[in-house]
Amino acid sequence: MTSSIPALGTLTAEGSSLQAVLLDMDGTLVDTEGYWWDAESEAFAELGHVLKDEWREVVVGGPMTRSAGFLIEATQADITVEELTVLLNDKFIERVRRGVQLVPGARRLLAELSLHGVPTALVSASHRTVVDEMLVSLGREHFDLTVAGDELTRTKPHPDPYLTAAGRLGADPARCAVIEDTVTGVASAEAAGCRVVAVPSVAPIDDAPGRTIVESLEEVNLAFLRSLVLVAHQSVS
Repeated sequence: MTSSIPALGTLTAEGSSLQAVLLDMDGTLVDTEGYWWDAESEAFAELGHVLKDEWREVVVGGPMTRSAGFLIEATQADITVEELTVLLNDKFIERVRRGVQLVPGARRLLAELSLHGVPTALVSASHRTVVDEMLVSLGREHFDLTVAGDELTRTKPHPDPYLTAAGRLGADPARCAVIEDTVTGVASAEAAGCRVVAVPSVAPIDDAPGRTIVESLEEVNLAFLRSLVLVAHQSVS
């Protein structure tokens, strides 16, 4: 698996202080946040429960165990977190295998980063089985490494996923640009000290110092990411 590769040493994107680009997966690169909600709704329907629409914003972007635990508590369903996690992953992968759509701008951005040799990591709260399945659509060749949620003791919103990715790439987190679509993911990246570009999907993301919010990946390219990290570095020099 790509997450097991050794550290690559300190790598710098030519012409700027940008050292690596770290990308979330669901909702950021692939239009699959709805797949998760559909999987959750179907699973609980089979258990005799109907999920409330307002719960969707609560579970989006977080680790599977947190989402599963919240939904079990909210519905009082007779199932364990471990059993529900397996069920949800299976239902989600069923949907992924029918085909997924990359969000507008994702394929172009990944190709640009690859063309210029920018160290790139996929950093997801999803489990390894889901990440590996999604790489079929995303293209494994676009990523120097991938980090899955079940490979870490703590995942998003903790900083560990992004600190792990930066460390394995030999990059300074402060010189890494992160692209995220949820509040949970943004919190993780900012806690790691990365520069964050937020592309809100299911739930809105508030503006904050040092945070850049865009409507679509169509607004993001390598020059844009370089400028964000360069400006941030100059401001603290």
